[in-house]
Amino acid sequence: MLNFSYQNPVKVIFGSGVTAQLAREVPAGSRVLVTYGGGSVVSNGTLAEVRAALTACHVVEFGGIEPNPHIETLLRAVEVVRAEAIDFLLAVGGGSVMDGTKYIAAAACHDGDVMEITRTRGRCIRRALPLGVVVTLAATGSETNNGGVVTHAATHTKSAFFSPLLFPRFAVMDPARTLTLPVRQVSNGVVDAFVHVIEQYLTYPVNGKIQDRFAEGILLTLIEDGPKALSQPDDVEVRGNLMWAASQALNGLIGAGVPQDWATHMLGHELTALHGLDHAQTLAVVLPAMLEARRDAKRAKLLQYAERVWGLMPVDDEGADGEEQRISTAIARTRAFFESLQVPTRLSAYGIGANAIDALVAQLEAHRMTALGERQDVDLALSRRVYEACL
Repeated sequence: MLNFSYQNPVKVIFGSGVTAQLAREVPAGSRVLVTYGGGSVVSNGTLAEVRAALTACHVVEFGGIEPNPHIETLLRAVEVVRAEAIDFLLAVGGGSVMDGTKYIAAAACHDGDVMEITRTRGRCIRRALPLGVVVTLAATGSETNNGGVVTHAATHTKSAFFSPLLFPRFAVMDPARTLTLPVRQVSNGVVDAFVHVIEQYLTYPVNGKIQDRFAEGILLTLIEDGPKALSQPDDVEVRGNLMWAASQALNGLIGAGVPQDWATHMLGHELTALHGLDHAQTLAVVLPAMLEARRDAKRAKLLQYAERVWGLMPVDDEGADGEEQRISTAIARTRAFFESLQVPTRLSAYGIGANAIDALVAQLEAHRMTALGERQDVDLALSRRVYEACL
C-alpha cells in the first residue's frame, strides 16, 4: 500500500472563452500586477481580454519575462510591486511567466537576501502574494503546482523552488489561446509534458497501479495528439487534450507515493544555462541517453513502458535477449517520437561537441548534483557518460 499526502488547492477554469471569468476570481479593488513575456499575448488579443476582465481593479503591467526567467528581471518586477503597493499577481503566459511570477510573489514578501529562495529551494518562504494564472502555452504544468525554476544569469545557474504558499489561486485555461503558437513552442510543450511524466513513472515498481495507469494514459495521449497539433494546427480539441495532459503531468498526483527521478532535468538545466537550449530541447537530448545508460536499474519499468505505452508485447520464451530488444526498441521509439515533433535529440544538432562536456560536468559538481536519480546513484561519472552519449 502506498503511503503519501496530496494537496492541490488550485481552482481550474477550463474551456473556450473562459478568460472573462477573471472578473469573478480577482477580488474587486485589488491592485494587480499583470506579468507576461513577449509580445504574443498582445498580438493575439489575450492581454486586451485580461484588461477588459479586470476593470474593477487597478492594473499595472510588467512584460519582458524571459524563457528560463532571469532573477535579475524578476527583481525589477518586485520593485514595481513595492512601489505600486500591489496585492495580487496575475501571470499571463506559459511556464516561464508562471514560474517567474511565483518567484515575484515570494521575493516581494521576503525579509533578507532574496537569493535564499533558491538556495533553500523555497524552504525559507514564509509569506507570498496571492497569484492567479492565465495559461497560453501547454507545457510545464506550473499552473497547477507550487514550484518554479528560475535562472540566475550572472552565475549561469538554474534553480528550483517550492512552497505551499505558491499554488495559484486559480488557473484560467482556454485551449484556443494556444492555436497561434509557433511550431517550436507547441513541440517543446509536448516534449516537456512527456518527460515530466517519465521522471515520475519510469523508475522502479512499487505497486502504484493507479499512478502507473494514469501516467501511461497521459503518455499515450501525448503520443497520439502531439503530432496532430503540428499536422492539424487549427484543431482546438487536440489543443485541449494537450493542455490538460500537460497540467496533469505535473500537478502532483501521478508522483504521489511513488519514487521520482529528475536526473534528466538536472543534466538538461546545465545545457540551458551554458548553451541556451530550450528546456524541452535539453530533455529530448538527455532522456534517450539517460534511459540507455540506466537500462539495468530501470529494467522492470522499462519493460512495462515498452509493453503498455509502445505496444511491444512479450512473446513466449523470449528470454533475456528478447527483453533487451524490447527495451532498446522502446528507447528508440521515444527518440523517434521527439524527432517527429521536430525536436532534435543529439547535441550535434545544436552545434555542441565533446569539448563542452567538461564544463557541463563541472557545473553539475558546482551545483551539488552529484547523486541524482530515484536511487541517488547517478554520480558525476555516469552523468559524463550520459552527456557523451548525447553527442
